[in-house]
Amino acid sequence: MQAEVAVHLARKRGEEVPEALLAIRTAGREATRELRATLEVLRDDGERVPRGLDHVPELVRRARAAGLDTTLTIGGHRHDVPAAVGRTAYRIVQESITNVTRHATATTASVRIDYRPDALAIQVDDDGGALPTGVPTPGVGLLGMRERVAALGGRLRVGPRGDGGFTVHAELPTGGSP
Repeated sequence: MQAEVAVHLARKRGEEVPEALLAIRTAGREATRELRATLEVLRDDGERVPRGLDHVPELVRRARAAGLDTTLTIGGHRHDVPAAVGRTAYRIVQESITNVTRHATATTASVRIDYRPDALAIQVDDDGGALPTGVPTPGVGLLGMRERVAALGGRLRVGPRGDGGFTVHAELPTGGSP
């Protein structure tokens, strides 16, 4: 909040705003957005159904409606997964699609969810401008994904794809076969 005020006052006075202050303001905005999203997930006010795997098709429909050619593939034998795994899978897909629409110059994205006997695998790929030799800059969204996956004892791999574009791949343990 202090960075927001400092930028506002500097601009009001006609002063040049230092890049470091703009970076702090941007980081603060992103942290606030992520905190708000986290609190929404944790809040249980009884009025809202927690989002989970059943809501992923809606995310894909919204991405299509926004102009991103998005596909959803579900593989493996569908079975019940722990609620925390379903919520985390939803958030990974949600954040991945958000990142594609905000940061990539992608025209297509694919979402794949694989039900395995002991894990749920989620992969989101895009055809954006990420180069195979590039190193992803960890933003708040990627850090949030990492924390959610680690909290469940899973694995997360993010980065540029060999043929261009970007991939997010998570494996979340489900506690064995159903």
